[in-house]
Amino acid sequence: MCECLIAALEERRFAELQRLSNLEAFRDKRFENFDGRVKGVERAYRAALEFAQDPKGWLVLIGPYGCGKTHLAAAIANYAVECRQKVLFTVVPDLLDHLRATFAPTSEVRYDDLFEAVRTTPLLILDDLGTESGTPWVREKLYQIFNHRYNDRLPTVITTNRRPEAIDERIWSRMNDRALSQVIEITAGDYRQRPLGERLRPTTRRPAGPLPRPEDSGPAGR
Repeated sequence: MCECLIAALEERRFAELQRLSNLEAFRDKRFENFDGRVKGVERAYRAALEFAQDPKGWLVLIGPYGCGKTHLAAAIANYAVECRQKVLFTVVPDLLDHLRATFAPTSEVRYDDLFEAVRTTPLLILDDLGTESGTPWVREKLYQIFNHRYNDRLPTVITTNRRPEAIDERIWSRMNDRALSQVIEITAGDYRQRPLGERLRPTTRRPAGPLPRPEDSGPAGR
């Protein structure tokens, strides 16, 4: 293909990724309204801040429901969008549903095009790994995505509430490669169980200037 056709194909691929990201539902998930001082999230908050400003390697956040994993992952995605970086933020089961949907006769997106765009996107953020069904097709597709990004050292963020032994060992061995990946366990409790008086309404505007330091973060919804 000529350069103009290749460029047009890339634009279509990334336009589809932007549609799949559906970040509108996560627009309020930002660093500015994350309480990085809560015990059990400090290290994850600092790591997410650093990754957002310089996306390199893999960042793996492990923790129970409601501990702030998705908020931090979405904050990285929102920051990337503001910096005009190409990013795909997706919940793993939703991603697999989108891939399956391309097999429908009415689909306007070819499976090969979407799968290639997912596995090669400059920044991939996979939320809730381990909540997908464990069919052979699902396991193989996920392995192919992880293996490609591992071999090419592409920046990737992964959140999960599963213990390592519950994750496909082929995938976990790549997630846990210390030469590439930073694995952080969040030990904070479920934010949703905090008293309503401790939940402040999230801000929706990003302050001007650099991202906040952990010690500057104030309490807000996570």
